[in-house]
Formats: sequence, C-alpha cells, structure tokens
Amino acid sequence: MSFLLREAEKLICAVIFAGMTLLGFVNVVVRYATSYSLASTEEILTNGFLLLTVFGAAVAARKGDHLAVTLIYERVPQPLRKAMLIFATLMSAVLLVLSAKYTFDLVQSQMKSGVRSYALQIPAWYYSFALPIGFAFILLRHLQYSLDCWRTLCAEGKAHA
Repeated sequence: MSFLLREAEKLICAVIFAGMTLLGFVNVVVRYATSYSLASTEEILTNGFLLLTVFGAAVAARKGDHLAVTLIYERVPQPLRKAMLIFATLMSAVLLVLSAKYTFDLVQSQMKSGVRSYALQIPAWYYSFALPIGFAFILLRHLQYSLDCWRTLCAEGKAHA
C-alpha cells in the first residue's frame, strides 16, 4: 500500500501514456486500413495530454524538477534561505489550492449544466474530474519536497555550527 501512495502519480501517468499511445496507434492503423479516422481520438488524446501534464507536474514537484530561478537563493546566507523557502512554499501552496478549488468548481459547473463533449457526446466532467485531484497531488508532493529541503537546510546549519 505504501508503494501505491508513494508512486501513485507515476502509475497514473504510465496508464494514461500507455492508453494514449495505444489509442493513437489504433487510429493510425484504422486510418490506413480503411481510409477512415476515429473522430473521437482527438478529443480523448487532448484531454489525456491535459491529465498527463497535471499528474506529470506532481512527479516533477516531488523531485524538485520544476523550473526555478535559484540564482539569488544560492547566494544568500542560510537563515535567509530558510525564509525564502517558507515564502516560496506558501505562495506555491496558495496557487495550488486555488487551482484545485477552481477546477473543482469547473467540474461542479459542468455537472450542473450538463455540457457534453463535442465528439463522443459524453458529460464533459468525465474529462475534468481528475484535475482537482491532480492539483492536490502536486500540492502534496511540493510540500514533501519543501520539507526535504527544510531538513537539508537545518542539517547544513548544524554541520556548520
């Protein structure tokens, strides 16, 4: 169970990517074999890319692989680094909480309005329901990474004392 919790977004990304690859391949084979295309694949692949981006961001957040400007951070004294880490973590958390909230509101709005997708005519919220979950994953993984950075800063401070 701990493996699933630790690697959940990686597994989600792998499943989405495998499904998208298979769907794209099947569409190409059908198009060449019959001269027809599966019209719904574009809709599914576009929404798959969106989910892959959000859950991939959670993977990057856990590793600290997001784009960051560290020029100033690396040149300031350690106590100021701690303050900068706290500030950056708080601002990121606010952004991610708001992103999760607004995507949750989007899903609710799509459910209430009954809006349907353009190709498959399924409820649009089917594609959106994982977005708030994805932003929650990013938040969780970002907080985990920030805590790891905090511990490293504290350990460096004790080593230099």
